[in-house]
Amino acid sequence: MNNETTTLMSLKEAMKRVDQKLQVLEAQFKELDFAKDNLTQKFEHHSKTLASQAAQDEMWTAVLALKFTSMELNILYSYIIEVLTCLHTRVLEKLPDLVRGLPTLASVLRRKVKNKHIRVVWESVLEECGLQEGDITALCTFFIAHGNKAEHYATKVRPMYIRDVTLMITNMVKNQALQDGLLRAVQVIEKGKAVRTPEEQKSFLKELIPSVKN
Repeated sequence: MNNETTTLMSLKEAMKRVDQKLQVLEAQFKELDFAKDNLTQKFEHHSKTLASQAAQDEMWTAVLALKFTSMELNILYSYIIEVLTCLHTRVLEKLPDLVRGLPTLASVLRRKVKNKHIRVVWESVLEECGLQEGDITALCTFFIAHGNKAEHYATKVRPMYIRDVTLMITNMVKNQALQDGLLRAVQVIEKGKAVRTPEEQKSFLKELIPSVKN
């Protein structure tokens, strides 16, 4: 009987030690799983950062590689500055209490990152104009690169220099994101809103370029 009791006690102690080891292993696995999730999140964030940086580098390269004449740059600059001014004005109309705190579009872009209210208004203004953040990135990049040497041409004067600005953009700008941003800037000024669907885009082009066929 004593031997059986001793064996049973030894078995219980062994099972207890196994259970303790299992608990230790479980804790280690949880730590490893947490570390894996943490590394995965860091990797995904790093990948997104690299992708964003690559896109920005590509945009800058495309803007700086443009082969427009000074007059053509002035025409595009005119559309861009009017769009950016329009966006800033619309934001201020929706945020009258923040007029003094948002003196420029740059201040809107900077503060919307941490201010949800400004961000929501900004996004609503973009939607009203048919624009997206990628379009603004393209337009701002162009503005920064060429704004210091460009001149604004009034609406009535532009057709005297360029008959089909849309055709000029589609022929000369090869970077798709930059081309889209410039075309939508023209659409906002000419039509009041950029078009998004292929059907709307085709209709817009047909109106500006009679040679475009169905």
